[in-house]
Amino acid sequence: MHILETIKREKIVPVVKLERVEDAAALAEALITGGINTMEITFRTAAAAAAINIIAREFPEIILGAGTIRSCDQLDQAIAAGSTFAVSPGFNPKTVEAAIERNFPIIPGVTSPSLVEQADNYNLKTLKFFPAAIAGGIPMLKTLHTVYPEIRFMPTGGLNNHNFLEYLACPNVLAIGGSWMVDPKLIAKQDFTEITRLARTATDLVNQTFK
Repeated sequence: MHILETIKREKIVPVVKLERVEDAAALAEALITGGINTMEITFRTAAAAAAINIIAREFPEIILGAGTIRSCDQLDQAIAAGSTFAVSPGFNPKTVEAAIERNFPIIPGVTSPSLVEQADNYNLKTLKFFPAAIAGGIPMLKTLHTVYPEIRFMPTGGLNNHNFLEYLACPNVLAIGGSWMVDPKLIAKQDFTEITRLARTATDLVNQTFK
């Protein structure tokens, strides 16, 4: 199964900011126990590449993304570490071209029709909608669907346990990205039991609603 179709099946991609490499394995196990088999480790900390490497080796069942990829160098680090796809906050042609050259799945960020069309020029049909809440939220996604029905989005930014099901209900949403179940404060406290609870609550809601 293609990586994007697997993400579509899973529907939830936790967006993780890890400050300490030693928390990587425990976090991955907490999410798996909670029924989530996808992760996006953001390149916003020095621990990102090493954390991806640990999770890729110890939890091969996880669909493991590298997030906040803003350069070709970060893309290469993500690939070398063992990630299976990349996510960018914006649309950087150089990074997109590098991913395509490496035959590596990338989901670049967009907020407007102009950026959607730039991505479409590269035959990219799955895009990140970020920051979702600020950029128009569900009404914007529905409007984009009327013009670009073949494009799928992964909205991220401003999603939470109260609104993520509404986003998932949009016909052009592949999956959602969210950080409420992997709040950095919970990770800092090593409260992996709470992370598992939040993950299980989210997956149960998805199963009740869509499966």
